[in-house]
Amino acid sequence: MKKLYKLILRTYAGPLLGTFFIAVFVLLMQFLWKYVDDLVGKGLEWYIITELLFYASATFVPMALPLAVLLSSLMSFGNLGERYELVAMKAAGISLQKVMYPLIVLIVFISIAAFFFSNNVMPVANLKFRSILYDVKEQKLAFNIKENIYYSGIDGYVIRVAKKGKDGNSLKKVMIYDHTGNEGNTKVTIADSGYMQLSNDQQNMYLKLFDGYNFEEETTDVRKRRKDPLQRTYFDEQIVKFDLSGFDLKRTDENLFRNNYHMLNLQQLSKAQDSLSEKLSSAKSRVDQRIRREGMYHYNKYGDRESEENDTISAVDTIVASDTVGAADTLSVNFLEQLKVSDQVAIVGLALSSARRSKNQVEFNGKSIERQERLIRKHEVEWHRKFTLSFACLVLFFIGAPLGAIIRKGGLGLPLVISIFFFVTYHIISITGEKYAEAGVMSVFGGMWLASAILLPLGIFLTAKATTDAPLLDVEVWKKLLNKWIGRLRSGK
Repeated sequence: MKKLYKLILRTYAGPLLGTFFIAVFVLLMQFLWKYVDDLVGKGLEWYIITELLFYASATFVPMALPLAVLLSSLMSFGNLGERYELVAMKAAGISLQKVMYPLIVLIVFISIAAFFFSNNVMPVANLKFRSILYDVKEQKLAFNIKENIYYSGIDGYVIRVAKKGKDGNSLKKVMIYDHTGNEGNTKVTIADSGYMQLSNDQQNMYLKLFDGYNFEEETTDVRKRRKDPLQRTYFDEQIVKFDLSGFDLKRTDENLFRNNYHMLNLQQLSKAQDSLSEKLSSAKSRVDQRIRREGMYHYNKYGDRESEENDTISAVDTIVASDTVGAADTLSVNFLEQLKVSDQVAIVGLALSSARRSKNQVEFNGKSIERQERLIRKHEVEWHRKFTLSFACLVLFFIGAPLGAIIRKGGLGLPLVISIFFFVTYHIISITGEKYAEAGVMSVFGGMWLASAILLPLGIFLTAKATTDAPLLDVEVWKKLLNKWIGRLRSGK
C-alpha cells in the first residue's frame, strides 16, 4: 500500500507544481499587460522591476493555487483512468476512497499552509507590492528630449530641439524657457546648437550651448509688464545645468499603507473592526444628539417669547409626545387656530427650517455612516478571505479528482477545458458574493462562502458517482437513455 501511495503522490506532485507555476506565470503576464504603460520608459532599475514582479507573484497565489489543485487532480486521475490503472486498483480490491486518501492528506496540509500564507505572508506581500506599484506609477518618464516637441519633464524648464544628432547628444536649434521664477515666459534662451552631457553620478545634466541669445524681461509688477525693458544678451558659449534628481524613484513610507485592510492579518483585522464599530456607534450618537439639539434650538428660540405663547409651545410638546396621530393632528389644528396669523407663520417657518436642517444633517451624516459601514464590511470580507482560500482547495480537489476518474482522460486537453469551466464558475460566484457582501445586499458570511456552499455538494455528488463507477459521462449510456425516452414518447402518441 505504501508503494501505491508513493506512486499516486508522484503522479500528482508533478502536475500540481507545473500547473501552479504556469498559472502564476499567466497571471503575471496579465499584470504586465495591464500596467505596461506605467513601467515602460521610466528608466527603472532591474532590481525594482524584479522586486515588483516577485511581490506581485505572491499576491496571485490565492487564484493560482485553487486552479492548480483542480487541474492537477483532473490530470492525475484522468491519466490513471486512461491507462486503466484505476481499473487495476479496483480489481485488486482498492476502492477509490483509498486511492484518494494520500492526496486528501496532502490537500489538507496544502490548505493549512494556504491559510498561514494568507494570514502571514499575503499582508506583507500586499504592502510591498502596492507601495512599490504606487511609487512606480508616480515616477516620471525617463529623460528623453525628442525633435520638434516641447519637453517639460525637467521641473521649471521647457525645452524644444529642432534636430538631434546620431549620437543622441548633439542638438540643433535649441530653445529653453526658464520657469523657475514662476513668472511665465520671461526668460528664454535660444541657441544655434548645443551638446548634452550627464554628470558622473547622473544627478545633473549639463547643456553646453553655442552661438545664442538670452532674452529676459524684468517683471517688477505684472500690471506694468509692457513698460519694463527687455534685455537681450549674446553669447558664444554657455553652460546650463539641470537637476535630474526628480527622475529618481522616490519610495513612499510603507507605514502610510499599513492600515489598509489588505495589509492586515486576522488579529489586526479583528482589532480594526472593533475600533471602526466603536467609531460608528459614536458617530450615530453624535448625529442623534445633533438633531435633538437642533430641535431644542428652535424650541428655545421661540420659547423666549411671552408667557402666554410659552403655554402654546408646551402644547407643541403635547403634540409631539402624542401616540395617536389623529389626536395630534386635531390638537395641532386647534392650537394654531388660537394664535395670531403672524405667530402661526412664525411657528410654521420654524418647523420648516428645523425640518430642512434635520434633513440635510441626516443626509450628510447618513453618507458618512454608510461609508464607515462599508469599510467595516470590507474588513469582515478580508477576514473571511483568509479561510476561503484554504477551503477552496479542498472543494476543488473533490471536484477534480472524481471527475478525472469519471472522464478517464489525461493530459492538458479535455481536463484543461473542464478545469477552466469549473474555476471560472467558482471565481464568478465568489466575486459576486464578495460584491454583494461589501454592498450590504447579503451577509458577509453568506457572500464569502457562497461559492463553496454551491460547489461543495457538486463535489460530494461527483465523489459518490465515481465511487460507484456510475457512467455519468459515458456517451453511449446517454444515447441509450435518450433513445429510450424518444421511444416512450412515440409509443405514448
